[in-house]
Amino acid sequence: MSQDRRKAVPNEMISNDRFKVTEWRFAPGAETGWHRHQHDYVIVPMTTGRLLLEEQGGNRYAELRTGEPYFRPLGVEHNVINANEGEFVFIEIEAIP
Repeated sequence: MSQDRRKAVPNEMISNDRFKVTEWRFAPGAETGWHRHQHDYVIVPMTTGRLLLEEQGGNRYAELRTGEPYFRPLGVEHNVINANEGEFVFIEIEAIP
């Protein structure tokens, strides 16, 4: 599971009764920490690179490209780690029912 890694830095940009938008900045090797999403969400990468996703069923890598969003449903439990030698940034948009 999680090692002794630096934490990614969240910056909440919008929070209202319909959406929560957070910018996440990851130093090399930084992680979000294990968490479970309570809402459906979309990730919009602001940089191109590789993230390591630690999940209950095992680890996998995700190759992300600047501006190419992806969707994931609520309930996903995971830890996101920057597997790049430089900073990685994405915007997380959670849809609140």
